Amino acid sequence: MSDHPLRYALVNELHARPFPVLQAPATAVFMALMPPEGAARDKGQDLAHLLDLLDRHGAAHPQPNANHFSGPIGRSELKWESHTEFVTFSAFTPGVSARPFDPFEAEVFPESWLAAASGLRATSVLVRVLPEPASEAEMLALLDGWMVRESLAVARVVDGAAVIAGDFRIDPAGHMRFAVFVRPGTGERRVGRIVQRLCEIETYRAMSMLGLIQARELTTKLNALDPRLSTLIAELDRGDRPAEAALHELLTIASELESLAVQSSFRFGASGAYEAIVTQRIAALREERIGGRQTFGEFMMRRYDPAMRTVKSTESRLRSMSERAQRAAELLRTRVDVERSAQNQKLLESMDARADLQLRLQHTVEGLSVVAISYYAVSLGAYLVHPMAEHFHLAEGVDKALLTPLVILGVWLGLRRIRAGMTHPT
Repeated sequence: MSDHPLRYALVNELHARPFPVLQAPATAVFMALMPPEGAARDKGQDLAHLLDLLDRHGAAHPQPNANHFSGPIGRSELKWESHTEFVTFSAFTPGVSARPFDPFEAEVFPESWLAAASGLRATSVLVRVLPEPASEAEMLALLDGWMVRESLAVARVVDGAAVIAGDFRIDPAGHMRFAVFVRPGTGERRVGRIVQRLCEIETYRAMSMLGLIQARELTTKLNALDPRLSTLIAELDRGDRPAEAALHELLTIASELESLAVQSSFRFGASGAYEAIVTQRIAALREERIGGRQTFGEFMMRRYDPAMRTVKSTESRLRSMSERAQRAAELLRTRVDVERSAQNQKLLESMDARADLQLRLQHTVEGLSVVAISYYAVSLGAYLVHPMAEHFHLAEGVDKALLTPLVILGVWLGLRRIRAGMTHPT
């Protein structure tokens, strides 16, 4: 039996992005790069940028057109993934620096190499993985010294296997900081999954927040269009403004709304998808509260969810305004059609009146025609009957008097027959 040509490729895709294997203490450096807003992403340049990093360490290259790669670069293990909108670089190094979250740890990605990137840095994360301290108080004291307490989120995760912490703030070196304290006996793959999920939470949070920027820009434009649309709809029942002029203005507003919808549909859709991933990744951590501190889920509920609701609200508002404009346009089209029907009715009535006038004029002309034709016919007939009148000794003019009614009757009957033939042709 023959296999589908993509059968093995699709199955291998399920196993193509394995979690890292980490043992405390360790350091993880994570970075996501994306093209500038509005620019097309060049996957060839992204792959060339990866090859440049590998060549600096004499490492093996990935397969052509690869979407993911894992391999050693010096003391670190590199993981590269190509996504729809961005590429991610992760470097996992054994051990930690003496100074917590030392910017030197990020130099696994050299500054000269970063400067040659074809995109912009969407997010950058330093993760410090340590064995769990002997006491919870000692651990919380370390976190209070490393991070901003007001926004610090701490939780025990994955059935107590580790404690994660982060303040979701960018430090002076431009990195987001997360700490992972591992309980003794926790497996290396489980530690790798926890670190990977932290990086994914930050990546998809950052990417979804791009929708908030667009929502704010869009809100400004909608605030300008909404009064125009509302005023136009409110004036639909007023007869002092031509419906066609109102319809033209309404179609202009509708086209602007449609253009805004086209420009924002991808970003809003992507934000919704990224938000779902963030929510799923946090749920997979199975958080437990520590020392009355807020968990990651609670932090997101207070700081992140309102931003996503703003995006959804703006998207809903844009959809609602488009529907209002469409309904108003249908009403105006109906009004225009009714007005045109009334104009057509008046035109038909005017044409009917003109036809009636023409008919009456025709009848008048026909009467005059009978008189004129009869006059000439009597004159001609008189020449024909004059000899007979002399023979019978009739006085002059009697012959014309006798011919006149006969000729008039004959002419009238003849014209009537001709008209009947033209009206009802056989």
